[in-house]
Amino acid sequence: MSSVPSSPSSSSRPAATGIPPIGRFRRLVATRHGGAWLALSFALGIGFATRVALLLKSAEEVSWNYSLLASFVWGGLFDAAAALCWILPLTVLLTLLPARVFAWHAARVLAHVGLFAIAYVLLFGAVAEWVFWDEFGVRFNFIAVDYLVYTTEVIGNIRESYPMPAIYGGLGVIAVLIYGLLARTGVAGHWLKGSASPERRWRSLAGWVLATLVLSVGLRESFIPNFANNYNRELAKDGLWSLFAAFWANQLDYERFYPTMPNEAAFNRVRMMLAEDGSKPLTSDPHDLLRLVQHAGPEQRLNVIQVTIESLSADFLSHFNRASKLMPNLEQIATKSLVFDQFYATGTRTDRGMEALTLSVPPTPGRSLVKRPHNEHLFTLGSVFRSRGYETSFIYGGFGYFDNMNYFFGENGYRVLDRTKVPKDDITFANAWGACDEDLFRWTLREADRNHAAGKPFFHFVMTTSNHRPFTFPDGKIDLPSKTSGRAGGVKYTDYAVGELLRVAATKPWFKNTIFVFVGDHCASSAGKTELPVENYHIPLIVYAPGGQIPAGVVHALTSQVDYAPTLLGLLRWTYPSRFYGRDVMAQSNDVKGRVFIGNYQKLGLLRDGRLAVLKPVRQSATMTYDRTTHAMKRSAADESLTDDTIAYYQTASWLFKQGNQRELSAAELSRYGPVSSRPVASRE
Repeated sequence: MSSVPSSPSSSSRPAATGIPPIGRFRRLVATRHGGAWLALSFALGIGFATRVALLLKSAEEVSWNYSLLASFVWGGLFDAAAALCWILPLTVLLTLLPARVFAWHAARVLAHVGLFAIAYVLLFGAVAEWVFWDEFGVRFNFIAVDYLVYTTEVIGNIRESYPMPAIYGGLGVIAVLIYGLLARTGVAGHWLKGSASPERRWRSLAGWVLATLVLSVGLRESFIPNFANNYNRELAKDGLWSLFAAFWANQLDYERFYPTMPNEAAFNRVRMMLAEDGSKPLTSDPHDLLRLVQHAGPEQRLNVIQVTIESLSADFLSHFNRASKLMPNLEQIATKSLVFDQFYATGTRTDRGMEALTLSVPPTPGRSLVKRPHNEHLFTLGSVFRSRGYETSFIYGGFGYFDNMNYFFGENGYRVLDRTKVPKDDITFANAWGACDEDLFRWTLREADRNHAAGKPFFHFVMTTSNHRPFTFPDGKIDLPSKTSGRAGGVKYTDYAVGELLRVAATKPWFKNTIFVFVGDHCASSAGKTELPVENYHIPLIVYAPGGQIPAGVVHALTSQVDYAPTLLGLLRWTYPSRFYGRDVMAQSNDVKGRVFIGNYQKLGLLRDGRLAVLKPVRQSATMTYDRTTHAMKRSAADESLTDDTIAYYQTASWLFKQGNQRELSAAELSRYGPVSSRPVASRE
């Protein structure tokens, strides 16, 4: 901050070393830009207090070592950089205002109100950071960016989750106390009485501009050391700075930011890995992964209702966590189902789960494909079902414009049914995120009845909302109260609704000819001590066939959400042309290693055989060892083969979507390649 000049009041002032700190600060404030210095002190003080509060909140997770000191040093730099950016307009205004303005009583009152407002807004930002940290364990990131876009749901969620009038009032009291202490020191009065010549004002402004440019241009979050504990690294950030950094990097170009290899080598490597399931290439184009996936035996034309459950961590089921008693209905279903007990989400958001479950692709850096432009007419699980004459639907309890869901599914051939498409009297209970899961499942049953009456098989992608803050649901359904029981109540109510769905579905003529899939979109918590905490991607996948077409059992193979679509189609014994990155886990031989794709909006990972390769911007990579039992993760020597595989997967996925090569098959291609169920298929043991 030495580049911001302090304007001396006279050339005869005593040397700085002889002035107490409070005196030196008063001399800084007693100038035209004194208000900017006060705003900066507010920002640095509240930023420091916020960091201390978050540290204490996460006392059990952080590493109490010297890296915490580095966290606070880096954090102070980012606090200063963020503050200088938003203070700069104030410094320009103070430079331009003529001296006579400060003699007006109204202007002086307005100045006091402005300083109070700055303190209040900074305090409000600190509380917002606390709430965000409580939910996600990180400073503001790309999730916060999305929340700024979808204000209806987010503001409604906040109002329903927190006592906002009390919070507003409490912040007002604290802001009054802070400003009262400031007023007692007389510092604000020193500013309003201070003066400076136009020349001095412009020189001071140049100092503010220079300091802002040096810090804002010279600082990058990538400069923060890679502490062993990610909580320590998050503490080194500033919330406002991180918010704008996430906005700027909401979509990252893979070729620009990540490690690469020649495209031909990447595609050759991926084709070899995808061929491990016995699939055969269908094109000579070196940049097309189109291949024929074959299965022996007659195809099963079963209906599919895929229930994608919001924030469904594996730990919520006693199958994975004996201490949990939250989901008795789903537990009972699991005993009669095919359960995948090493199944992992690709990301930490609903749109990431939709991307993987629908498109069967690795998570791309930045925004998910669900929200990117040019995401129409893609090769999806739905397009495979439609090639067999199925009706495909996306059914959601909330407003489907959120996260661009309605557009994505609608432009990829799904019939869309959300909260806006049903009569108001068809919603018995709703909160900011959507209608309760019972209502959603009633709409789903009605869609299934409609399809069955028309003689059409169906595939429904159903997305729940009740297991989401504010965790409110209809009273009297479970033994936990709405809202005050928190996440536990949301989980248990969703389980109750699942039980009701199956109870009513069992009375339908299509019931025994239907597969019910229960799968999580992502875990309830994504925060962890490592950059990609693998255990926080572990979700359940349960495939229930009440007609017995799919035998019950447990699959222990390491499996990713990208493997869901080909595995489901394999269970149906379909032979079809595919552009999926996933593979049929049930068909792969024992010598094929399972692998999992996980990522967030910047880090991209591939877990295989106890080792995790991580790709990071800018063109960085690392290899970690991971123990699935203890969840311990340690940095290890580079695994070149694993790293090259990781690069090949992510690089080719990025290239294909950028070039538009992941499109659904045309009618001519379908007639040439499929449906191909009548072709002879060699039996695979």
